[in-house]
Amino acid sequence: MRPLRNIRVIEMGTYITGPAAAMQLADLGADVIKVERPGEGDPFRAFKGGLYSPHFQTYNRNKRSIALDTKAPEDLAVFNDLIASADVFIQNFRPGVAEKLGAGEDDLRAINPRIIYCAISGFGTSGPARDRPTYDTVAQAASGFLRLMTPPTNPRVIGPAIADAVTGHYAATGILAALVDRGQTGKGSRLDISMLEAMCHFNLDSFTHFYSVNEVMGPLSRPVVSQSYTFECADGKWVAIHMSSPPKFWTGFLEATAQPHLATDPRFADRLERIKHQDDLISLMTPIFRQKPRDHWCAALEAAEVPYAPAYDSDEALEDPQARHLCIKVSADHAQMGTFTTVRAPYSFDGAAHTTVLPPPLLDQHGQEIRKELARIKAGFT
Repeated sequence: MRPLRNIRVIEMGTYITGPAAAMQLADLGADVIKVERPGEGDPFRAFKGGLYSPHFQTYNRNKRSIALDTKAPEDLAVFNDLIASADVFIQNFRPGVAEKLGAGEDDLRAINPRIIYCAISGFGTSGPARDRPTYDTVAQAASGFLRLMTPPTNPRVIGPAIADAVTGHYAATGILAALVDRGQTGKGSRLDISMLEAMCHFNLDSFTHFYSVNEVMGPLSRPVVSQSYTFECADGKWVAIHMSSPPKFWTGFLEATAQPHLATDPRFADRLERIKHQDDLISLMTPIFRQKPRDHWCAALEAAEVPYAPAYDSDEALEDPQARHLCIKVSADHAQMGTFTTVRAPYSFDGAAHTTVLPPPLLDQHGQEIRKELARIKAGFT
């Protein structure tokens, strides 16, 4: 089942937010046509040299590419024909840039009044920070999220581009809502979403704690309360444990680690005491976990019904038996670039997951094909 199989999306996106939003729709079956600059394409193409970097590949599968310079009259005419055939348009330029490229909302709505126009920005379309350049780290910091992901000592930025990907997810959700509304009203609409707004919403738990109980959360606030742990094992591999609140998980943890005497230790007598003394428990358990390999601890924790998982790197995670059973890893052959391997979309409709994928396109790979389609569409109306 491809729920969006009759939806056409025109993406004029670069880097992550716009392309990520379009990819979400492509994964659901939409025909996503990526409009790129001739000769250069999306700047993410050349992030590691060439025009097919892993950064670009991550957010551009299941799409077709056409290279257009909308400042050139002939290419602008092709772009306008694309808009006339489309349901959704996505761009993630700074406010005002799309208008200079002939891709502002007024321009497109004059061609296609029913189009859903999605504009993704860093700080919004108005206000004192409107024109500030924004990337992932900037949005994480401005939303209060970065402080939750930064080591308390020797601070440095860590982790993947969360704000970019999250904003793309929110944009896709908003587009789907706009499509539903259009189905009821027959009218197109404009969706504005900024990285700041998306990340503030994503950081909702932190704001709720502050406004409800005046607690400013830090990077250890959640793992302490949830009783979450990561331990290194004898083979240098890690295991993660999340005991949360049910007492049976604590009891199982003591059984799996052969430490029953800790049940009578006043520091760990109940959940609240374990929260207060998490550092003590980590100090006690760290050398114990280093005595045996990860496979031993996984088997012991599973037998004791403790919530756990091996803390995998990317070279292991998709080879786990459960991941293999779910067919999370999928591949496709690209005629020029070879085998493309990625993670399938997480949806299963009517009990079936969609496990086929189109490799990310080469720059202008589908240019002639798309032009022929547009010619046929125009011929059908004449």
